[in-house]
Amino acid sequence: MAYTGEPPEDDDPLLSFAPYLHTHPRSNSITPERQRRFIATLAATGIVTQAARSIGKSMEALYKLRSKPGAEGFAAAWDAALERGVQRLEDCALERALHGTPTPIVSGGKLLGTWNKPDNALLRFLLQHRLPARYAAQLVPGHPVYESIRAQVLTAERRENAAGEAEVFERLEAKLATIRARLTPPRDGDGDGDADEGRDDGRDGDRDCAAPSGG
Repeated sequence: MAYTGEPPEDDDPLLSFAPYLHTHPRSNSITPERQRRFIATLAATGIVTQAARSIGKSMEALYKLRSKPGAEGFAAAWDAALERGVQRLEDCALERALHGTPTPIVSGGKLLGTWNKPDNALLRFLLQHRLPARYAAQLVPGHPVYESIRAQVLTAERRENAAGEAEVFERLEAKLATIRARLTPPRDGDGDGDADEGRDDGRDGDRDCAAPSGG
């Protein structure tokens, strides 16, 4: 799979958890060795169902084991393995945002080649998610206004991709600037002119960063 990483080594701290010990283990029990194999696969793939298949167990059986008294170590390792998988996906998304994805170049109905198109919308979203205080004011992921704007921009991008990225980003910045002006109170001693100037500077900075990516 494209986003599958290397499973953790045997001495990885992730696998040093205290497994659940069955009082009367049977041949089909989820033994400590199976628990560790499940955690290792989950850390490599980030997909619970795939990790469950790797040890031949159902999701129902694994969630039942996770909820048992004495399985706290297994549950904590499960959560840590998922977090490791999510971090890898974020790294993959950031790489795609910066280096782009192969995009066809078509002219006259003929495929001339491909070019790596940077995903500036994805890059902007990652910056707002990782550094919300700098790039999104109070409009952090989960905020209703933030999610509404994100949905609108993504929909517009899909519908009007031919219009070019610049127009999409300008609409996004205009929406965010309007909402920031309503949600962010001015600092003591700041006038309206200073606030407007700060927002203008922010837009200029975005354009400066976006321009090289298009090239």
